[in-house]
Amino acid sequence: MTEVPQRQPFAADEPDDLRPADMADDENEDGDRQWSRFWLTARNFWRGWAAWRVWLLCAVLVGIVVLQLYVQFRFNYWNRDFFDALESRDPARLRHQAILLVPLCAASVVLAVASVWGRMAMQRNWRQWMAAKVIDYWVENDRYARLATVQGGQKIPEYRIAEDVRIATDAPVDFAVNLISSVLTAIIFVQVLWQVGGPIGFAVAGIQLWIPGYLVVSVAVYSGLVTGAMLWVGRPLTHVIQVKNQAESELITAAHLLRDIGEGVTPKREERSVIAGLWLALDRAIRQWKRLCWQLMRTTLVSHTNSLLAPIIGLVLCAPKFLGGEMTLGELTQAAAAFTLVQGSFNWLVDNYSRVADWMSSLERVGGLLLSLDRLNGDVGTEVTPSRAARQPADG
Repeated sequence: MTEVPQRQPFAADEPDDLRPADMADDENEDGDRQWSRFWLTARNFWRGWAAWRVWLLCAVLVGIVVLQLYVQFRFNYWNRDFFDALESRDPARLRHQAILLVPLCAASVVLAVASVWGRMAMQRNWRQWMAAKVIDYWVENDRYARLATVQGGQKIPEYRIAEDVRIATDAPVDFAVNLISSVLTAIIFVQVLWQVGGPIGFAVAGIQLWIPGYLVVSVAVYSGLVTGAMLWVGRPLTHVIQVKNQAESELITAAHLLRDIGEGVTPKREERSVIAGLWLALDRAIRQWKRLCWQLMRTTLVSHTNSLLAPIIGLVLCAPKFLGGEMTLGELTQAAAAFTLVQGSFNWLVDNYSRVADWMSSLERVGGLLLSLDRLNGDVGTEVTPSRAARQPADG
């Protein structure tokens, strides 16, 4: 009877920065080459005679974003008018604002649903197109069988095609939509802050200071501090996610090897080494999840602190003018809401840092896989040739 090796204890007490040498996820590849190799193929989704459907959907998405911002702008003024009506104890104005709230809420809900449809349709079509390209290139000329001769993490292409291609095509669509929305939000609500907040004067050490548009200046300074903190704290996140994904893919492969023994594909005599490799792969995956946990804790410290402080800081900055009678209750709430929206736009990177890092990791892994397939035929940097797998988008 074959003796099954026992599981070794998890390396929970090892240093967080300890990484096995064989988990160097494509570190021998230049990151810039991986990026350029990915986009050399991915950009063709947006080009050619059939790309007009893609750009039409892009135009629809931008239109939805603009309409959502208009509704948000109307909500901002509704907020001001509602609290002014409360302050003046005017029942007629309150009834009017209550009636106006119904179409605003309905429009917001309809546009939110339409935005989900548009984004996911774009992501689904791009993923289908990109995955078909990579699979066809992998299958062509028996590259799938010869890929084992290539050293490095590209030996596990299944995870990259199934998961990394999805992330690499999903995230850019979300980023583009959110970035357009953030830029337009900043442009619109900076004007609201400038008009509602106005200038402010105060004395420091006997010197009289005068700041025009002080809410705009304040939100710019605050956003710069928060973004700088996130960049400093989250700098290692991309690499940590990349190593974690590699460890997960190696765990999946180790489990597949054990299944092959049970199905008779692999000789029974290799059972001991395969089971030992499975436990080792699990230990590596857990260790990398631990590293990811510590890194996400650091980034969450910045992002969650910002989400708590931003609305309060807006109210605190407006309080002196409200107490001095220069600002109504409605203008106070309007300015505080606009402050939160503008800092959210300026701090787009803070809210999306983890997703950006995940996307960069997946993009590099897909690019690394394509480079490995290139090397099989000595055609590094060449474009994936069109084939029968380059189908029309799913909606087409």
